[in-house]
Amino acid sequence: MSLFILTFINILCTVIYVAVLARVLSSWFNIGPSSPFFVVLRVIYALTEPILGPIRKMLPKTAMFDFSPIVAILLIQVVRWVFRSIM
Repeated sequence: MSLFILTFINILCTVIYVAVLARVLSSWFNIGPSSPFFVVLRVIYALTEPILGPIRKMLPKTAMFDFSPIVAILLIQVVRWVFRSIM
């Protein structure tokens, strides 16, 4: 496999990992539409929802906890590990 592709996948995994982590951390704060951070939050949600949405649908319903970010972070780490072992 090309070094460029492996580097791209590693960078993509890092960006998604940081976005999921930022989404989790942002859920602790009340950021409304009038906040200057609202635009950043919309970008974070746009990046992470295509990943977290399908995971959330597959997981069993829990009271008020969303375990999809934990599963997503674990999957990202597995993808990184697989592609690093290919290198």
